[in-house]
Parts: sequence; structure tokens; C-alpha cells
Amino acid sequence: MSFSAEVKEELAEHIGSARHCMLAELAAIMVTATQLVQDNGGTKLLLKSENELLIKKCFTLLKKTITMISVRFDAPFSHEKGKEGIVLDENVQEILQAVKWQDTASGMTKISPLLLKSACCKRAALRGLFLANGSMSNPKSGYHLEFVCSEVELANQIVDLISDFELEAKIAKRGKYHVVYMKEGAAIVDLLNIMEAHVSLMNLENLRILKDISNTVNRRVNCEAANIMKTVSAAGKQVADIRLIEQTRGLQSLPVNLQEAADIRLTYPEMTLSELAAAMNPPIGKSGMNHRLRKLSDIAEEIRGSSLFE
Repeated sequence: MSFSAEVKEELAEHIGSARHCMLAELAAIMVTATQLVQDNGGTKLLLKSENELLIKKCFTLLKKTITMISVRFDAPFSHEKGKEGIVLDENVQEILQAVKWQDTASGMTKISPLLLKSACCKRAALRGLFLANGSMSNPKSGYHLEFVCSEVELANQIVDLISDFELEAKIAKRGKYHVVYMKEGAAIVDLLNIMEAHVSLMNLENLRILKDISNTVNRRVNCEAANIMKTVSAAGKQVADIRLIEQTRGLQSLPVNLQEAADIRLTYPEMTLSELAAAMNPPIGKSGMNHRLRKLSDIAEEIRGSSLFE
């Protein structure tokens, strides 16, 4: 099961305790997945989806919020592969009134603000919206959460709902759809908390921690490797400088302190600056060792630039 499916499974099992929250979530589902159909028998309300969890959640919310409602599973769209759903042909007007359906001709383009007056209802609405048209990438490969909307009004409303919790989401056009998306791991964690997907939140946090640890280890390894290469490169140049002095002027021409520095560098070409300083007799500071090696480098450069070396 994908991480996105795990989140939806958790959200599908969460039923709000208050009727107003259940209605907000029901409206969020209906705004994306239902349509009104007129036939000889009157007005029918159809909800169809490939997501069985969504169908069952809608069924449960309808049963809990509408008095004496007749809801049945049916397959008037069985020709659509993978589709299943529920049909309501009784109490349709009561349902439409409960979810504040604003346009019975073309359908709902967004959730009625009358259902979104409190924070708990906004949480419920986001829960229903994600269950109906949300998805999330595998956190192991990257952080991306999105809501795919056919109406720009709904996309804007989702952005506003998310911003009400001091989070930021953006909208991108993808073909005929408007996609509300978030790409920050911390923000996605906060949104899961808002939707009350607490198990998924903890799973995501665990993955984020492991990912951060792995990234930190990789950075440190890369940094250590770079430092080693830098040390090896510097040591190689120092040895080359000392060999040049040895072949041209002779190390005996150097002051005693530089002779000692040259001898210990030739003896221990793999040592770091700090290790060389500690190996001196008597030991000296790192800056003192660096000063001596720089003096040796200056002498070598002087030799390279002299006519004698040419």
C-alpha cells in the first residue's frame, strides 16, 4: 500500500463527533464526487469513485447526518471500469439543503462558507477533500502533497482553508485541472495533524528523521573526504617543494627550524598539519608548523623563479 493510500485509509476511519463537522466533511466529498441526475423518477444524487473508502465514508456520513434517509449501493455506471458508488433518490432536497448545495443545475463548485465557520469544521472539510481528490508522494523519494480540482473556485478555497491554519499552499494548472500543492516536509506534517491523520503523521516524521540523519551522515562523509583530499594535495605540494630545495640548494642550507620541519614532512607525508606539529621535538602549535611549511614553499617558489632553476 502506498503512503497516500495509508493516509486515506486513516482519514476514512475518522468520524467527527459533531454533526456540523460531519456535514462539512460530507460537503467536501460531494463537491468533488457527486452529480445530480434528472430522470423520469425525479432527481437522483449520484456519488461515484474508484475509491471504495470514499464511498463507504460518504455512506456513513449520510446515515449519521440525515434523518430517515434511504441510501443504497448501485451500479448505474458499471460500464465505467473501476467505478462504484451510491445512489440517493429519496430525501435529495434534504441532503442538498444540509450541505448547502448552491447550484442544483451545474453542481457545487466549492463548499458553502456556512459550513466552515469553525476550525473543527475546516479540519473536517480538508479531511474530506484529501480523501476525495488528494494524493501524496512517497516521502522516501520526496515531499509532495496535492489536491486536484476541476474548478478553480474549489482550488482557491482549499488554499484559503490551509492558510487559515497558517500554512502555505500554491496552485498550478495541469491540463484542465487546478492543482493545489505543498512541497515542504514540515508543512505537510502540519497539514496531516490538521486533518487528524496522527498515525500517518508519526510515520512521516519517522521517515523525515531517518532521511535527515542519512543526509547529515552523507554531508559529513563528503566533508571528511574533501578535507582528506585537501590534506593529501597540500602534503603532496609540500613534499615537492622540499625535494626541490633538497635537489638545488640542499636542506642543510636552511635554518634549523625549517630543516626540522622539512625532515618531519618527508618522514610523514600522510600526516595532517596538527599531527606534524605534535610530532615535532619539542611539539609546536599548528600555526607554527604551518608558518614553517609556508616558508619552505616560499623558498621553493623563489627557486622556481630564479635563473638558476631555469
